[in-house]
Amino acid sequence: MSTPSTPSTPPGRKPRADAERNRARVLEAACALFEERGDEVQMPEVARAAGVGIGTLYRNFPSRQALVEAAAEHRFAEILRLAHAECLREPGSGQGLARYLHHVGRILAEGQGLTASVAAVMGSSAPRGETLAQLETVVGNLIDQGRSAGTLRGDLTVRDVYMLVGGLSAIVRTGSGDWHRFIDLAFDGLRPRGDG
Repeated sequence: MSTPSTPSTPPGRKPRADAERNRARVLEAACALFEERGDEVQMPEVARAAGVGIGTLYRNFPSRQALVEAAAEHRFAEILRLAHAECLREPGSGQGLARYLHHVGRILAEGQGLTASVAAVMGSSAPRGETLAQLETVVGNLIDQGRSAGTLRGDLTVRDVYMLVGGLSAIVRTGSGDWHRFIDLAFDGLRPRGDG
């Protein structure tokens, strides 16, 4: 999943500063509207909320699908930013993975409408391509930190963490329980086990 390019900008040329600001305003407005109202949000509403004309909206995002994909990328970029800024910063504590999962849970809980919109347009709300590879690298680093600190079991894998994220997403989506408690209970199973 890649961020759509700006069709009005010739290849190899940098977009003007005002065009970049307009694109950012549209994306911010779209994310807020999708989080609030989900898949019922229409393109003219996004343009109004961003304070731009419909032509500006379509120059930046030529289709609703392109806008939803960009909103998903924006969400994943925010998760990556926080992972680097807050989860990886204290390797000795071994708490980075717990911080990461709590952050993902908060984003899912606050943005259920966006998750539903992404799933409706793309068939899944999971990251893909380069974004997925970057997130897997971060999770792998968090697992290594936890192992080194003695807080995570030795056989924990990135795939295991993504199973937990899938469970977390289902709990948030269906409202079937307290997602904070789910993470706390899951971490009981992630701790190192004694030989006996």
